[in-house]
Amino acid sequence: MDSPWDDLALAFSRTSMFPFFDIAHYLVSVMAMKRQPGAAALAWKNPISSWFTAMLHCFGGGILSCLLLAEPPLKFLTNNTNILLASSIWYITFFCPYDLVSQGYSYLPVQLLASGMKEVTRTWKIVGGVTHANSYYKNGWIVMIAIGWARGAGGTIITNFERLVKGDWKPEGDEWLKMSYPSKVTLLGSVIFTFQHTQHLAISKHNLMFLYTIFIVATKVRIQSTYNYYKSCITIPL
Repeated sequence: MDSPWDDLALAFSRTSMFPFFDIAHYLVSVMAMKRQPGAAALAWKNPISSWFTAMLHCFGGGILSCLLLAEPPLKFLTNNTNILLASSIWYITFFCPYDLVSQGYSYLPVQLLASGMKEVTRTWKIVGGVTHANSYYKNGWIVMIAIGWARGAGGTIITNFERLVKGDWKPEGDEWLKMSYPSKVTLLGSVIFTFQHTQHLAISKHNLMFLYTIFIVATKVRIQSTYNYYKSCITIPL
């Protein structure tokens, strides 16, 4: 008889990311893009370029993993529902009257909820990348780690190419030279799930998904809460 923990972890591993978790992922990604200097002005001046940049932020992991596996990089465009959903988030974020979306997102509880839900999608992307790579290269653990990492954190990596095209690329901001927290925690997760998939780690996949997700969500919420706390302290006039 399965324990309540196993039942909970198994039910969690079967949770669908569409639509609520996907919406959170798109919202956090587009809001991060909007905070970049000149992004809001670009959306009004050249909406096609702004939309394309937003799609890179939302689907960068899938695009990068396709490139690494010699698959069509525009494969993500075949999922019409997700493209329409991400495009809708982009539109209301940049063109909503009175900037209501940005104002609502500025509240810390909303940011923490959206960021936590986005981290849940990271687990699913890593697992999907590792499994997909294994279908091409059976037990090729280096490839599995690379694709899992690309699928989970590719958005932060592939947007460097977008900055290079626009002339905004800076060496100190390159993910290959100075990895950010999302890249590091995704690489760690990719290694762990690869070892589990190749049976070098004695734990079931659904239990590992549950534990890893709790870890990255709790860490992300703590980091963001601490950042907002110190940010508010700095802005308080002496």
